[in-house]
Amino acid sequence: MYAPAEPYAHGLLDVGDGQLVYWETCGNPDGTPAVVLHGGPGSGATAGWRRYFDPARYRVVLFDQRGCGRSLPHAADPAVDLSVNTTGHLVADIERLREHLGVDRWLVLGASWGSTLGLAYAQRHPDRVSALVLFSVVTTTRREVEWITRDMGRIFPAEWARFRNGVPPADRDGNLAAAYARLLADPDPAVRERAARDWCAWDDTHVRTVPGAGPDPRFADPRFRMLSARVVTHYWSNAAFLPDGQLLRDAGRLAGIPGVLLHGRLDVSSPPDIPWQLAQAWPDARLDLVETAGHGARGGIGERVVAALDGFADRG
Repeated sequence: MYAPAEPYAHGLLDVGDGQLVYWETCGNPDGTPAVVLHGGPGSGATAGWRRYFDPARYRVVLFDQRGCGRSLPHAADPAVDLSVNTTGHLVADIERLREHLGVDRWLVLGASWGSTLGLAYAQRHPDRVSALVLFSVVTTTRREVEWITRDMGRIFPAEWARFRNGVPPADRDGNLAAAYARLLADPDPAVRERAARDWCAWDDTHVRTVPGAGPDPRFADPRFRMLSARVVTHYWSNAAFLPDGQLLRDAGRLAGIPGVLLHGRLDVSSPPDIPWQLAQAWPDARLDLVETAGHGARGGIGERVVAALDGFADRG
């Protein structure tokens, strides 16, 4: 991976609805434009994302999606309205940012939730995407949410039992993401904090399937913990605010856009059949299943991301 390039420009873009989205650009101002779509939803665009790009060849744009990172207002505050934070809003924000920065077309790099958002954006604006590099690929369907919040209990039974028992008995056989979202909106701060801890403990369990992967240190921060739990449950309980299965059904809209799909064979929380099905419906995409990797950039995924981006660096 490359040394992280420091931003040469940054700002807060007013995207409406009382939302200010933080953005920054780094690398070569005359290089191939690229935009980074972070995961979570709600994780924020950390400096590590810059290291995937050759700073001499790319003009890299990073931004924090609504409500997270350095964007305002911050969704860790329970008073912040999440009704104006949906996939449709985020897709529109990406377009506003592209226009604001004077970019004609750009490469899209996304991971996990960022792959869902990248697919939604590219299908809505295919003429603005030069290429897609996606890893830990998900489409956030209702079935995928059910898999993560319920079926994964067969792999981590004790941890899942604690997760399920964190919601009232009447909610335990229903939509667990929605049940947690209700707890996170409770007027009692102690109820909200307990729900955030329980949700993030489960989130930390099902993604750590690669030997040596430790707990996510960000979950030790109460502010990040609350933000992550609020935003993720908001999106998951609504299946990403997309018609179910739309991203796979509309994969034909990506025709002519080259793509690289990188996914870990050991990614049990996001099974490899998701990118496999997408690759069948999108002939311009190449799927690389990495035998030693789970969810995220470990196990050889990160190096393959760099290689894919190097291959697209002069595409423009």
